[in-house]
Amino acid sequence: MAKLQITLVRSLIGRPENQRTTVKTLGLRKINQTVVHNDNPAIRGMVNQVSHLVSVQEIAE
Repeated sequence: MAKLQITLVRSLIGRPENQRTTVKTLGLRKINQTVVHNDNPAIRGMVNQVSHLVSVQEIAE
């Protein structure tokens, strides 16, 4: 199963509350922090919602 490496690259200052909540749910707190999640539709949906704030790379396992 593939994994996604998600990095927060833009600030959350001035962003709507739903975007802040989505980023927090992904496990990101600081700029340039990186987390790894399994690739599934729920994670893909969250990434699509905040795609302008994060950078995503696929990691082959």
